[in-house]
Amino acid sequence: MNDIVLGDVTLTRVPEYYGSVELAPKTFFPESAEASWDYNRDLLVPDFWDPAADVCISAIQTWVLRSEGRTILVDTGVGDHKERPYAPLWSHRESGFLDNLAAAGIRPEDVDIVINTHLHNDHVGWNTVLHDRRWIPTFPNATYLIPRAEFEYWHPDSGNTYRGRGHLNVFEDSVAPVYDAGLVTLWEDGFQIDANVRLEPAPGHTPGSSVVSLRSGTDRALFVGDMLHTPLQFLEPDVNSCFCVEPDEAIATRRRVLNHAADTHTLVFPAHLGGHGGAELRRDGSRLTIERWAPFDRITDV
Repeated sequence: MNDIVLGDVTLTRVPEYYGSVELAPKTFFPESAEASWDYNRDLLVPDFWDPAADVCISAIQTWVLRSEGRTILVDTGVGDHKERPYAPLWSHRESGFLDNLAAAGIRPEDVDIVINTHLHNDHVGWNTVLHDRRWIPTFPNATYLIPRAEFEYWHPDSGNTYRGRGHLNVFEDSVAPVYDAGLVTLWEDGFQIDANVRLEPAPGHTPGSSVVSLRSGTDRALFVGDMLHTPLQFLEPDVNSCFCVEPDEAIATRRRVLNHAADTHTLVFPAHLGGHGGAELRRDGSRLTIERWAPFDRITDV
């Protein structure tokens, strides 16, 4: 099952990649304790950790919201044919993502809104496609919603000291073309898309990271981008990934958002969670635990 209904909104999961990200747990999550992975082995294996190879398992996927007659994409993955010399796993890929999108009944021209929760290379790739050796918008009729703080931080003229080699070419091939085409709306302090869907700032992983809040009827869901990459962070929210630009703020944001989600029975969907894709949390004393997984089928391959 790749579709679920939340109030008046249909949510579809469209995968691009599932497998190893070629990072060991202690590399991906330097602050995590080795004992935590072993203690939570039943939770993490096989969907999120391959202990034999000692590598983390992740999904690249786009969440599709059909709300009030519009088609909304949350994050656009890695993309094809991108030059990523310092991120070889994502370089010059030829995936079947657009075919997967079509199988979900979505043509590029049908998309009304594209949300980039932040501008890392694995969240903006399908913003553009290569056509006659030029990068052009994949979704020509869409409005691309990008946090202003994120756009300004990653802009080549920003002068920030943390662009990182892994992000070489990303702004130029996956952000600038849609901006130059006049398709980008930069937002700050929050953005109401419709009665069901709202964007909120959630800085820490990157300075302009954001979350997508869905509230429809009695149902609640939150699409948190890279606020977390493994279910271990549900249980241990003080653990950052190695990619968090502002570690202290990332922890504070993660604690605030996950505690609120537990208090409001909100399904939490990180960008890269394999398995069932997301979970509802509950309080267990001073800690959080997983109450139930989201009602998607487990992803096992793409």
